[in-house]
Amino acid sequence: MISRRVLEIATAVLTGTFGATVAISSLDNGIGWSTAGVEAGAFPFLVGLIILLGSLYNLVRSRLDPPQVSITRADMRALLALFLPAAAFVAAIPLLGMYVATAAYMLGVLAVRPAVSRLKALVYAGVTPLLLYLVFEWAFQVSLPHGVLGEILGF
Repeated sequence: MISRRVLEIATAVLTGTFGATVAISSLDNGIGWSTAGVEAGAFPFLVGLIILLGSLYNLVRSRLDPPQVSITRADMRALLALFLPAAAFVAAIPLLGMYVATAAYMLGVLAVRPAVSRLKALVYAGVTPLLLYLVFEWAFQVSLPHGVLGEILGF
């Protein structure tokens, strides 16, 4: 079993590292005022600081609260059942591209659920990347990652 305190400390460190990274990396874009107005790094810098401060608050609060048991082995299995497919999806994007990775993720996650029929899983796996394409590539003219597979196919 993992105590709630350990989970809160780990989460605070993880989110604090993310916030610090965002704040520090935004310094390259400038965080002050220019003749055109606020520089490009100002908003990411403020968001990074807010995340960092919230993480520090959670870290201090976790040390003050009494330790509690929060995750059992069954809970951990359920958590990993959500996390591992999501991690595989993110890892697949550079190789397969956003659209193929999204279709594979949707199909894989939905097909194993007993409440979702195979036909519904196939429909969702086909419609979701199509909607992503229409919204980003077609409507907003923003290219999502096509990955190595996209390069091979000439996209």
